[in-house]
Amino acid sequence: MKISVLGAGGWGTTLGILLHYNGHQVTLWEYKKNYVKELVKKRINSLYLPGVKIPQEILITHDLKESVHQKNLIVLAVPSQFLRSVVEDVSYSEIKNSILVSVAKGIENKHLMTMSQMLKDVHPNLSDNQIGVLSGPSHAEEVSKRIPTAVVAASIDQETSKSIQSAFMNSYFRVYSSTDILGVELGGAFKNVIAIGAGIIDGAGFGDNTKAAIMTRGVAEISRLGLAMGARPETFAGLSGMGDLIVTCMSKHSRNRYVGEQIGKGKTLKQVLKTMEMVAEGVETSRSASKLAKKNNVEVPITTEVYKILYEDKDPVKATTDLMTRDMKTERH
Repeated sequence: MKISVLGAGGWGTTLGILLHYNGHQVTLWEYKKNYVKELVKKRINSLYLPGVKIPQEILITHDLKESVHQKNLIVLAVPSQFLRSVVEDVSYSEIKNSILVSVAKGIENKHLMTMSQMLKDVHPNLSDNQIGVLSGPSHAEEVSKRIPTAVVAASIDQETSKSIQSAFMNSYFRVYSSTDILGVELGGAFKNVIAIGAGIIDGAGFGDNTKAAIMTRGVAEISRLGLAMGARPETFAGLSGMGDLIVTCMSKHSRNRYVGEQIGKGKTLKQVLKTMEMVAEGVETSRSASKLAKKNNVEVPITTEVYKILYEDKDPVKATTDLMTRDMKTERH
């Protein structure tokens, strides 16, 4: 297949290399023209994926039109808050025969749309069988080293999800298929907010008990909001729900957990973001998730407290105490 990956961050670069390994003809698009020159010259993404060689056969370019022209599959690896502007620069005529696969894990702040919803909003002529997502517990740092990983490919159209599954799957990257594209996207986006909360727990010096509680009740919270929005309950118990939540809350590679940890140690959000090259999607998604919860009249206490810590300078210890002293509840999922 002829495949283009839009976004040469750590994940985009990793997936480009994986797809090349699978025998596909791959183009990697990077929006910074000067950085393209460095990537072409060094064949190493020193900013986002140091030490991993990019094969010579992968075409690296700044030309967006060249990147999407006559491609069977286009992988959208641009952070969620910037993806719309990239897609708007692509004409429908260039992608009318392509499958578009989003690997971004976020919800737009302005429009409160998932990435698949955004694609239809920008290009209404796109059919459901042209849109898919890939999500699950999958840090680029590990996939690039061919560490066994399992994810899920989703599309409303079953054949499309299977096509994506076939394109990506290999001996170290196992892909399952799903038709619950909304649930897969929501699980991948909302877990980043919970992961910031888990990081705050780490940074503030609480224990494993506290973190386990945040993670478990986080799944309940994600599921509650997801179901209200039309997703299927079993999706949140799978790779793009529970699986992705576990790895993002626990891993040393997790940018969202890192943001929370630094804030738990006393830094401000501004101070933390200033030191980061890569995007922690949960920071912006906490805004979107809070708005969606209000819109759907769903209680999301952990998300609410994370939002208040990030944007209202609420003390993490006070936020934790407020969560612990809420009215008594019956455990439901």
